[in-house]
Amino acid sequence: MGEQAVSGAGGTPAPEQTPTAAGKDATPATGATSAGMTADGTPAAPADVSGAGMAADTAPAGAAPAAAPAGGTQQRTADITPGPGGVMTDEVGVVTGELTLRTEYADGQVTLHVQYKDADEWYVVTGGKAALADAGDLDAVHGIAVALLHRPEG
Repeated sequence: MGEQAVSGAGGTPAPEQTPTAAGKDATPATGATSAGMTADGTPAAPADVSGAGMAADTAPAGAAPAAAPAGGTQQRTADITPGPGGVMTDEVGVVTGELTLRTEYADGQVTLHVQYKDADEWYVVTGGKAALADAGDLDAVHGIAVALLHRPEG
């Protein structure tokens, strides 16, 4: 069985309807009623899917969920293994081996930090500071940082 387009006057799509118990069209339906396309083939309006960021899809195993400490600071963490040459830091130079990456947003700026896995000290990644106008972009920045720095196979 195939789908049929439902058209209103002049060939324009008719609004989605909710059938009555007798099977007749009643009032227009509300809420999400399509699977991404309308009857005329144009994309449906985007739906709000807050919290469906890509970080969970791109972060390696062991990535920590979002944290929002006091003061408006937000951060994301992930365990990484950099490739040969490690990660350059401002404080101690190159760090290698199993590391934890923290992407932190505060006061309109994002900063990348690394630490040796399970250590106490954090180091700023050289070149790892930038202005970030929207804290909602933190997941994307973290995902990119992980993708760039996590190179377990070299």
